[in-house]
Amino acid sequence: MAYDFDHVPDRRNSDSLKWRSYDPDVLPLWVADMDFPAPEPVIAALRQRVEHGVYGYRYETGELHEAVVERLQRLYGWQVTPEAILLLPGVINGFNLACRAVANPGEEVLVQTPVYPPILRAGQSSGLARRQAPLVQQADGHYGIAWEAFEEAITPRTRAFLLCNPHNPVGRVWREDELAHMAEICLRHGLTIISDEIHCDLVFPPHRHRPIAALDPAIEARTVTLIAPSKTFNIAGLQCALAIIPDPSLRRQVQSAGAGLVGGVNLLGFTAALAAYRHGQPWLEALLAYLQANRDLLVQYVREHLPGVRLAAPEGTFLAWLDCRNLALPGGPFRFFLERARVALNDGPTFGAEGEGFVRLNFGCPRALLVQALERMRAALAVEHVARIEPGAPI
Repeated sequence: MAYDFDHVPDRRNSDSLKWRSYDPDVLPLWVADMDFPAPEPVIAALRQRVEHGVYGYRYETGELHEAVVERLQRLYGWQVTPEAILLLPGVINGFNLACRAVANPGEEVLVQTPVYPPILRAGQSSGLARRQAPLVQQADGHYGIAWEAFEEAITPRTRAFLLCNPHNPVGRVWREDELAHMAEICLRHGLTIISDEIHCDLVFPPHRHRPIAALDPAIEARTVTLIAPSKTFNIAGLQCALAIIPDPSLRRQVQSAGAGLVGGVNLLGFTAALAAYRHGQPWLEALLAYLQANRDLLVQYVREHLPGVRLAAPEGTFLAWLDCRNLALPGGPFRFFLERARVALNDGPTFGAEGEGFVRLNFGCPRALLVQALERMRAALAVEHVARIEPGAPI
């Protein structure tokens, strides 16, 4: 079946956060929400359920659990039981719930910065302090782990490590040896690993996603893994995620922490997730090829037409981390591209202090929109360059 990812849907007149947060003339390449319709099997399943007309309490059949068990085995060689899976309304709910389950007020959670802002804030509502182990940008622009600093960031009060894999925003898909080293340090210090793997299905060859819990039974017993169909199949608004917790004791801790506060998933979110996991793989494979072409175009365009901007090709996700520090743009790159190019990106410092001078760009969109945004950014930089050469020139 052919899939048309070049079609540009009209989202300005919908309830889209992405498209309604800025003025109508701004191209939004910010929040991690793709501009593609969901797979047809998902739409068909939703249509059938909506047309039934009665939306009462959902009876738990176990179908989604079984579909996830099969998927984890097929894609990642990870064998879990249906009982290990908890349904949640979102991954953010999941990692905050897990933090609450394994740490008490005044204790700490470890994160690697720069990182997805809700991860940066994880545990604050439970009175937890944040410990940071900054990632290190290497000579080629890719990020790595400073192992000594990672371990030194752990104190006697640190209770959990919140891993992001694939990493948002830097785009790394952590290798198995890197995951094993992180896990060894965490287990040696008695930390629980809370692994946000929401982008696990969005990985570009030759890289492969490896769930950290799948490395070893001892690691699995201390890990809460969080996944969702939301990014993969562009159904974030339907609020469905899954926590995979094979260890019964840890699972009971998480369930107890959410008792009376966190429910499961809504009827339509469940319907969409089941259809996506059962029937969405052909669409996903076509999407990945399209996203990889977008990524390659973006990397080449930055290299050839955005002098001073640095970008290492993301290994996974549909998000690019643009290093604009060498440009010293007035007001910072986020404000500059928004005001001068009319392109909305994510502001780097929201991902932590290490994001100063960076912006995050979402290339999960029809190629024409991506090119249009890049052309606007090029033009804005060209005008800024002329203005610097010719003082007093209009900008």
